[in-house]
Amino acid sequence: MLSADIKNKYELVVGLEVHAQLLTKSKMYASDSTEFGNLPNTHISVLTLGHPGTLPKVNKKAVEFAVKMGLACNSEITRRNIFARKNYFYPDLPKGYQITQDKGPICVGGEVPLTLPDGTKKSVTLTRIHMEEDAGKSMHLVGEVDTLVDYNRAGVPLIEIVSEPDIRSSEEAYAFLMEIKKLVRYLDICDGNMEEGSLRCDANISVRLHGAAEYGKKVEVKNMNSFRNVARAIEHEFERQILLIEEGVEIVSETRTFDATTGTTASMRTKEDLNDYRYFPEPDLSPVVVSEEWLESVRKEMPALPRELHAKFVNEYGLPEYDAGVLTDSKEIALYFNELCEATANYKAASNWMMGPVKSYLNELTLHISDFPIQPNRLADLIGIIDDGKINFSVASQKVYPEMLKNGEKSPLEIAQELNLIQDSDEGSLRPIVESVLAENGAKVEEYRSGKKGLMGMFMGQVMKKSQGKADPKVATKILTELLEN
Repeated sequence: MLSADIKNKYELVVGLEVHAQLLTKSKMYASDSTEFGNLPNTHISVLTLGHPGTLPKVNKKAVEFAVKMGLACNSEITRRNIFARKNYFYPDLPKGYQITQDKGPICVGGEVPLTLPDGTKKSVTLTRIHMEEDAGKSMHLVGEVDTLVDYNRAGVPLIEIVSEPDIRSSEEAYAFLMEIKKLVRYLDICDGNMEEGSLRCDANISVRLHGAAEYGKKVEVKNMNSFRNVARAIEHEFERQILLIEEGVEIVSETRTFDATTGTTASMRTKEDLNDYRYFPEPDLSPVVVSEEWLESVRKEMPALPRELHAKFVNEYGLPEYDAGVLTDSKEIALYFNELCEATANYKAASNWMMGPVKSYLNELTLHISDFPIQPNRLADLIGIIDDGKINFSVASQKVYPEMLKNGEKSPLEIAQELNLIQDSDEGSLRPIVESVLAENGAKVEEYRSGKKGLMGMFMGQVMKKSQGKADPKVATKILTELLEN
């Protein structure tokens, strides 16, 4: 372990390359299915396998998805898109080359705003977003010396989101990836599932002395299958590179792999030894022109983005930043909450219900909000009868809400009436109950009047018990205060 003094001498510099697998039904340049989880080599064709004489055709939906991501990141959209061949030999690349974009990515520049755990706000600049196809998947079975290849994934459309080296900590890298995941899910262009490989990340990591103008030699780290492992790999590389510099050893520009078991990286190959990819324009694909009309039609399909809903929840609904952050973490939760707030004006209560009972129910049963049995207007009705003093929150959450989960069609007022839970707010009926409690606890009354004001809770508990939980706490407190203070 390096001492804090040594680590503090250096600055971490990270740029991320994120591959997002697009949710199209067919592949980038062929009509083969992109469905995940089928038997190996069942979603292939002569196009996917690169047979001589076959001609690719660009997937229009994939282009639109790439444009959506660019618009979400405020990138400049390239109007005339040319594809290129990236040549290299690998068993899971059946054509011997990958069709991608080289000099002219479909999205240029842009940024991804972040909010870090401590509340700090930062934007990470993007270099580019470009379209390409995925390779197949090499499978190394335990105990087998041979490698098997599944070509189902070969040709599946990807966008590669490349950041500038703006990231200065593993926490910022984690926040960036979470924001990318959130964006692609809001846009419905990728499911963001890193475990299934639909979102993958490579990290370019270097270190330099604080205040230095030049970047250090970067090392690329691959094979990280979770956001947490990306952060772990960055932390390890930061310390490894500092240690080498402190020992006078030159950093080698190389590609390294991350071992999640040990939390360390190991060399795969040096950058200098790689053959040039020999990019050249793809001769079998005409340029794809994004016209003004096409761009405008995609723009009209754009949903509300997380940062827009976050701003609305804070500025219009008056929620704390924390609440807005939790509620916009999932697109479906955010939209449910937004609909809920159209049916109630008690926005904070709505937030508390969403972050408390609703999320607890969903998490406990591993359910999606689309499976939640209570419609937003019904939950708004429940908030309404609490605000009207007909029941209190405790009764609502413990007795009415569970019944609503069983029968989402029945109104909370009907349930409260059927269960005889409606609060008694009539002073005339509550006063005798309060007087009875005070009469039974004469000694405690004297203690209260001698200064032990904390006994008010005990008196309220007795009133609630005698009223079978139906006493309106506000009215009961008012009567108690009046009788105790006189």
